[in-house]
Amino acid sequence: MKKISITLSILLTVMIFVSCSDDIRRTPGRVYMPDMAYSRAYETYSVTEEMKDSLFKHGINFSNTPVPGTIKRDEILPFLVTMDNAGDTSNYTSAKAVQNPLPALDTLQLIEAGRLYLVNCGICHGPKLDGNGPLYKGGDGPFPAKPAALVGDAKYESMPEGQMYYSVTYGKNKMGSYASQLNTMQRWMVISYIKSKQAAGKSGSAGGAGAGANSTGAKADSTAAKK
Repeated sequence: MKKISITLSILLTVMIFVSCSDDIRRTPGRVYMPDMAYSRAYETYSVTEEMKDSLFKHGINFSNTPVPGTIKRDEILPFLVTMDNAGDTSNYTSAKAVQNPLPALDTLQLIEAGRLYLVNCGICHGPKLDGNGPLYKGGDGPFPAKPAALVGDAKYESMPEGQMYYSVTYGKNKMGSYASQLNTMQRWMVISYIKSKQAAGKSGSAGGAGAGANSTGAKADSTAAKK
């Protein structure tokens, strides 16, 4: 028993000594796929053509650019209609067939869509979508021509969502592109917001007309009752 205790004590001492030794190899040795084990500290899109060539000479195929056709996570499908060449409107016309890929917005999404509209569109088209934004200001603003009234103008109320998306993405007439300010999902959200306001305006007008008719009818009945 005493021998066993001595043996265990010796083994424990050796283990402690070995574990505390500075001669222990602390490198992982040869790495099979270093590009996968260690990321290269390059900023996205910052690699120049000269740097790419230099890396390629060392057997590194690295460009920091997405593969063509790549869709980032949580992003919706891309808009496949390309921008028209100068003087051509064929793609703008074909955009009519593109449907809004987003389902109906819930209350919170509609609030966010309204916020995006006010930040990016309200300055021209107005908070009420009537074309009377700060840039026009009833004719007293710095912009001489009134921007499009998105609500109350049959031209824009009947405009398909795909065509609206084309205009927001590539720009149309005096309006520039908002592709750098709004991502694809946000652009569709803003369009959904505009369409919801257009629908509300139409239903409000119809409701007002209906209310007037009912009121008139009630008065007629009342008069008849008195007779």
